[in-house]
Amino acid sequence: MAIALANPEGALRRVQIAVLAKAPVPGLAKTRLIPALGAHGAARLQRQLTRVALETAGAARLGPVTLWCAPDARHRFFRALEHATGVSCMSQPAGDLGDRMLSAFRVHCALGPLLLIGTDCPALQAAHLRKAAQALNDGDDAVFYPAEDGGYAMVGLHQPRPELFESMHWSTPDVMSRTRARARSCGLRMREFETLWDVDEPADLTRLRALKLEA
Repeated sequence: MAIALANPEGALRRVQIAVLAKAPVPGLAKTRLIPALGAHGAARLQRQLTRVALETAGAARLGPVTLWCAPDARHRFFRALEHATGVSCMSQPAGDLGDRMLSAFRVHCALGPLLLIGTDCPALQAAHLRKAAQALNDGDDAVFYPAEDGGYAMVGLHQPRPELFESMHWSTPDVMSRTRARARSCGLRMREFETLWDVDEPADLTRLRALKLEA
């Protein structure tokens, strides 16, 4: 039975948000979009998407927001964001995507629940994050927004769960289905919300333009 919290808004403030972002380096950022945008255009889009992700995280009015930077936090774009927004920047560790996500949960979950997002899903809105945070506060162990490409746009946990991240074949169409099976085998109480879309391929740019992003 769910227990009503005396201060539900205060409980939501315990839910932190971590944003994983790549530095907007031409030739390294959004490489699958280079045929459509060019290397510099893809890097500019990466800057825009990172700003949008941070704005969305802040607009959710949850707990502290942290930007996890790759290859590290020294890039001038990240330093400028830290100065302009006050968001804390941390360097992503070595390893595959699972290692890097797990590291964020290990750092943050000592203080409370964590929602982890990337910068590829501008369809993710503040209301989505608040709904996921509420689900964690209501007792779910793991929450997800699946992505159309078979992965997920957000994962939220109370505690680090290595079994969800280790030895996963990332960037494949069965990431979410494998994650779902792993969560169930571990007995986690899991909730999935609506499926969202990422900006990965040139075909995604039409929907992106329709959002008319301002960041």
